Amino acid sequence: MLERGIVPNMVTYNVLLNGICRRASLHSEGRFEREIREADKIFDEMRECGLEAHKAQLCLDKLVMMKDKGIEPSIATYTSVEICLCSCGRMEDAEELLNEMVHYGFSPTAETYNCFFKEYRGRKDVDGAMKFYWRMKEESSLLKRDMHTYNILLGMFMQNKMGLLWEVWNDMNASGIGPDLDAYTLLVHGLCEKRKWRQACEFFMEMVEKGFLPQKVTFETLYRGLIQADMLRTWRRSKKKLEEESISYGWKFKEYHLKPYKR
Repeated sequence: MLERGIVPNMVTYNVLLNGICRRASLHSEGRFEREIREADKIFDEMRECGLEAHKAQLCLDKLVMMKDKGIEPSIATYTSVEICLCSCGRMEDAEELLNEMVHYGFSPTAETYNCFFKEYRGRKDVDGAMKFYWRMKEESSLLKRDMHTYNILLGMFMQNKMGLLWEVWNDMNASGIGPDLDAYTLLVHGLCEKRKWRQACEFFMEMVEKGFLPQKVTFETLYRGLIQADMLRTWRRSKKKLEEESISYGWKFKEYHLKPYKR
């Protein structure tokens, strides 16, 4: 490509960075190296770089090379590098790059933020996720959220950060994005694990009223818990509400055959 006098543009670099960040996780190391060797025909500079999957430094080097050649990175460029840095555990570098994005006027996407939260979840770093979430809220004018963002956070905070969980839940409701079936399922199951039966039942009912058909395991978990807690009357009210809404569920609800629970 270079020998023919064709100068790589931003799209070319984005494809290359995306391949370095993502495709390595889908194929064996040998196949990934063969793909990189093909890319070497395009960029001679890559021959001096290692070919290790998800090599963060390689991505950073390509980003610098783009800038040196006068090619301005796009939001897709930054997001690909952010994914690579987070998956490699280089969170400080990822945050520095995030600051750079914002400085140059780019608004981070939900995908950009989610790669941070996925890494915090993998590390079980609830405090790190909490601090980063608060930073997101401070930068609310630039914030792009999706349900995946909220569901990652709800799953993390359910264990021992109930105060923050309700903060996230309220923010999600205020945003108008959710909750969806996954969010309700996470919440109801989490409340059942904590034996907060009345709250679990309230959100179960809310889920039904909004037209979400709970999974069968959610029915059974709540049912067993209420029976064990001597709250059979509460379950009957919930079941009655379900039957009232069953028309909207159609054939899916008919497949739910709940057997009477025996202690």
